[in-house]
Amino acid sequence: MNYYEVLGIAKTASQDEIKKAFHKLAHKYHPDKGGDEKKFKEINEAYQVLSDKQKRAQYDQFGRVFDGNGGFSAQGGPAEGWDFNWMWGNRPQQDAEFDFGDLSDVFEDFFGGGGGRRTAKKDRRKGKDIQIDIEITLESVLKENIEKINLIKQVICHRCQGLGSEPGTKVKECFSCRGTGQVQQVKKTFFGSYTTIATCPECSGEGTVPEKPCNVCKGEGRIKASEPIEIHIPAGVDTNQVIKLDGKGEAGKKGAKPGNLYARILVKKHPVFERKGDDLITLLQINFSQAVLGDEIEIKTLEGTSILLEVMAGTESGKILRISGKGIPHFSGYGKGNLYVELKVKTPKKLTKKQKELMEKLKEEGL
Repeated sequence: MNYYEVLGIAKTASQDEIKKAFHKLAHKYHPDKGGDEKKFKEINEAYQVLSDKQKRAQYDQFGRVFDGNGGFSAQGGPAEGWDFNWMWGNRPQQDAEFDFGDLSDVFEDFFGGGGGRRTAKKDRRKGKDIQIDIEITLESVLKENIEKINLIKQVICHRCQGLGSEPGTKVKECFSCRGTGQVQQVKKTFFGSYTTIATCPECSGEGTVPEKPCNVCKGEGRIKASEPIEIHIPAGVDTNQVIKLDGKGEAGKKGAKPGNLYARILVKKHPVFERKGDDLITLLQINFSQAVLGDEIEIKTLEGTSILLEVMAGTESGKILRISGKGIPHFSGYGKGNLYVELKVKTPKKLTKKQKELMEKLKEEGL
C-alpha cells in the first residue's frame, strides 16, 4: 500500500496538502455516511504516517515506519486488531505538527457533535411563532387602526387548561428519564462503544407524563381552534413593517410558553397618490390657458378634504408644488410629511372650430 496513492497526493506534497486530502477523503469514506470502512482505515493510516515528519522520513526511506513497539506493520500501518486505542496510543508528538482539529468534523459525525457531552436542555414544548400578512389601504395609514382577525392555531385546551391530563388526575415524573427529559444511549462504531445524550422517547423531552391523558387534547395540553385577535396598527405604518404580538402565536405544550405572532403590513397601491416615505406625490393635469394665465384649482387630499391650489401664470409642464403637512403621519407620532403636486399641461388632441380660430389668432400674435 502506497500512502501517497491512498491520499491521492504527490510525494512532494506539503503538510497543508496532506491535511486537505485527508479531510476530503475521510468525509467521503466515512462509515456512518455509507462509506467503505476498510478504505477509511487506510486513509487514516496513511495520514497518521505522512502527517508526522519523523515517520514520513522513515517511510520515504525504508517504505515502513519503526516505532519499537511492533504497533506498525511492514508497510507502516497498524497491525491487525486496529482500534481507537491504537490511534490515541500512536498519535504524533507535538513537534510533529499534528492537529487533532482535522478529525473534529469526522468525530462530530460519529458522536453527534457532542462526543457524549451533555448539552443545555432546550424547551421543546414552546409554542411556534406565527407570521401573517395584513393588507391595508393608504387612507387607513393616516390614523391608528385596529384590525380584527380570527386566527386558526394551537390554543390552550379548555378541558385540562393546558396541563395535558384529565381533570382530577396528576402529572407524574417520567420513569425513563427521571424527569430530566434526556436519556443516555450507547452507540457502537468500529472505534468502539460510546455514550451519547438523546431526547427521552417516553416523554419527548418534557420530563413528565400525565397519569391519565386529557380526553380532548390527548395529553398535548392544546388543541387546534380559532381565536379572535386584535392587532393595533399605528398611524404612519409602511409596507413590510412588522408588528409583534407577544404570546399570540401557537400555544405551548402542557402549559409551556406560547410563541409570538408577527404581522407584516402590506399597504395597497393608491390610484391617485404615490407614497415616498412620509410624503405623497400626485399628478395634476391643467389646461394650456391655466398654465399661461394662472388659476386657482380645487384638489382633493388623501384625507378626502378639498384645498385650493394656486397655479402661477407662466407655469411650465413638470412644475412641482409643495403643500406642507398633507402627507403621511410620521411613525414617531409627531408631524406629517408633505404633499407634492406635479403639474402637467394638457395638449388637446381635438379642437372645436372656435378654438381653432382663437389658436390661429394666438399664433399670429406669436404664441
